[in-house]
Formats: sequence, C-alpha cells, structure tokens
Amino acid sequence: MSEPGIATVIAAALRRERERAGLSLTEVARRAGIAKSTLSQLESGTANPSVETLWSLGVALDVPFSQLVEPVTPTVRVVRAGEGDPIRSDKAHFAGTLLASGGPGVRRDIYVIRMEPGAPRTAEAHIAGSVEHLVVGAGAMRAGPTDSPIELSAGDYASFRGDVPHSYEALAPGTWATLIMEHR
Repeated sequence: MSEPGIATVIAAALRRERERAGLSLTEVARRAGIAKSTLSQLESGTANPSVETLWSLGVALDVPFSQLVEPVTPTVRVVRAGEGDPIRSDKAHFAGTLLASGGPGVRRDIYVIRMEPGAPRTAEAHIAGSVEHLVVGAGAMRAGPTDSPIELSAGDYASFRGDVPHSYEALAPGTWATLIMEHR
C-alpha cells in the first residue's frame, strides 16, 4: 500500500488537530491569519499550502509543523535522498522535507531543507520554547534570529531560538542542511 499524498495527509491532520482543540474553522482561520475558505480547502485536500501557511496553522493550533505534514509511519522508516514531499516557500527559493517527527510525547522534528541564493526565507516565531538546530550539509547560508543571523558553511552547526522571528538565506547554489526542531 502506498503512502497518501501530502495534501491528503495535511487535510486529515488539520481536521484532527482542529477537532482536538475544539475550535471552529472560523476560529482557526482567524488565529492563523488566513481565509476560512482557504482552511476549508486545505481540510478537504483540494489545496496545497505554502510552508508559511502551515507554520501559521501550527502556531494557531499549538502543534509542531510536523504534526500537520507527516503520515502515520511504520516501525522502520527509510527516506532515500531525494524522496519525500518538499513543502515550498512562496517567498524564497526554500523547501523543507520532513524526515521524522517526535511522535507522541516527544516534540522534536527532523527536516532536510534545500535552498538557492535569492530572497531569504523569513519565518515567524514558532510555538513558545522552540529551538532550532542546523547542520549544513553543502553550500553556505546565513541563518538565525532576524536581528543577529550567522554565516555557516558545510559541516557547521548552529542552534538558535525558533520562538522569535528568524531567517534562512542561501549564500551558495545547492545549499542544504539538516534542521532539527525541538518544541518544549
């Protein structure tokens, strides 16, 4: 049996998390700053959200981003290079692919992010207590809080608060990194 498409996974997760929180479509849309019709389309699986929209919905629902994009997984899971459904930014040459979420009781997610030089990917603050860990695999980037980003090269590691506005900017073509997000 094949895994469901990303739109189907997102639709089911949004409904599940909204119902768990006891919130209406109208209230979640208001909290996320999106149109109720957009949320309705996402919950029906007829729209593909940007990474920015999903982050806003995660904050509105007080759940990690990964809970909105990861299907239920078997005990052993392998993600081959180039596999997975990337979620793209509509404001920068940036895409994130969720490799693993923390599961019940663990609030940690692992992503591969790929980016190209151009506009930086600016992220709003995530849920309180979030910490981001980056290990650059190739290329070079500037990342961190928007008021104090740092330059990183292949092999470098950095950690910074994710519950403040932050950004990622590729400084070289073919830049990619492993991003580990902790949600406390």
